[in-house]
Amino acid sequence: RSVVSSPGLGHHIMSTDVVAFFEEQSLPLAEDVMRIHKFRHLPVIDTERRLVGLITQRDILRGQISVLVGLSPDERRARQEEVRISTLMTRDVWTVTPETLASHAGRTLLDHKYSCLPVVDADRVLRGIVTERDFLRFAVKALEAHD
Repeated sequence: RSVVSSPGLGHHIMSTDVVAFFEEQSLPLAEDVMRIHKFRHLPVIDTERRLVGLITQRDILRGQISVLVGLSPDERRARQEEVRISTLMTRDVWTVTPETLASHAGRTLLDHKYSCLPVVDADRVLRGIVTERDFLRFAVKALEAHD
């Protein structure tokens, strides 16, 4: 599923410096990276940087072992080390291309209530990500220019 138009997102709205994960990485690692960097979603790629899915904060929460199980924090983390991102991630992810019009990407985010859209090329190689925060940052800059 891809929204395609042109000229597009380019580097005006999308983030090109993207942290991504591999399917075989662990739940605690994803959790730590998301917490430290305050990310809510991370693309999952293969060895050729092709997008294979998306892991979200919600996926991380779903994969965590409850404190109600009665395990110590160390025991809980050891068990969660066995959980791979591949078992939690969403594989069927809407994407956009660098040529997608920003208005189309924004409309897709709004209409489907997504918080991000990975940006991929024709070979599904990850080129960036566009998030609600990117659009908000752009809107603030535009408003400041007119204030």
